[in-house]
Amino acid sequence: MPRGGPDGGDGGRGGDVVLRADPALATLLDYRYKRSHAAQKGQPGGTNQCTGRDGETLVLRVPVGTQVYDEGTGELVADLSEAGAEVVVCRGGRGGRGNEHFATASRRTPDFAQPGEEGEERDLRLELKLIADVGLVGFPNAGKSTFVSRVSRARPKVADYPFTTLRPHLGVVRVDDERSYVVADLPGLIEGAAEGAGLGHQFLRHIERTSLFLFLITQDATPGRDPVGDFRTLRMELGAYDPTLLLRPFLVVITQLDRTEVREQLEAVRGALRDEAGEVLAISAVTGEGLPELMTAVARRLLEAGRWGAA
Repeated sequence: MPRGGPDGGDGGRGGDVVLRADPALATLLDYRYKRSHAAQKGQPGGTNQCTGRDGETLVLRVPVGTQVYDEGTGELVADLSEAGAEVVVCRGGRGGRGNEHFATASRRTPDFAQPGEEGEERDLRLELKLIADVGLVGFPNAGKSTFVSRVSRARPKVADYPFTTLRPHLGVVRVDDERSYVVADLPGLIEGAAEGAGLGHQFLRHIERTSLFLFLITQDATPGRDPVGDFRTLRMELGAYDPTLLLRPFLVVITQLDRTEVREQLEAVRGALRDEAGEVLAISAVTGEGLPELMTAVARRLLEAGRWGAA
């Protein structure tokens, strides 16, 4: 304003980009199809010392259990393992300063201002790790999918060939009107999984949050395989991936009790496992035999672990 002094207002600040864990979401599928996201820009300042409006924060919803990595450095930025947890992954730029800030006694009508700053920009990688109370660990065809389909409303694919389960399935098991827990049917392990064999790390990365393991083993027709050896191999693969997993509570479950060869070997297998595994349960997910006792044992273990508050 000639002879009236400077009147240029400040620019608004750019909006932040925030990731927020939302329990209503189950997958990261939305981010496969839209990969670029930007918060709103700040508005320019105006005359009469009017400050521009700040840009709105962009909140991106992700499933609970999402891990956020910086694609450039590989650094873990955030682990959104609880509902409502959030992290600012990009901060909006500072707004510019209007010419009203640069007036002095000797320079009463400055015709310049300070530009704003660009907001942050980065490439991120999102990974989802399941959060389940009970994780099923077993070789392919140990009966994990059939078990989940019997004890919950989950409907994983069930067939008589290896690697029926190629991606994890979650089932909710109701204990009573007020208590329930989540069981995860995870892809079958094979020897060498910790080094990436078979479905390897695709399986193992999902078990890091599991509170209780169920080792599902059975009498396999493959030469050289036996339930005791399978149990030891499964434990070895967990320990090779992360030794702390061996400290988690677990139950050993002999499955497919409806098969004659499994029932005939039941007591011998139980005796061989007792020193290493303690309590050994047996079930048939097909006929339902042993399922009530197993469900009671699982609920008891979760209660001891504080799943529904103090034990």
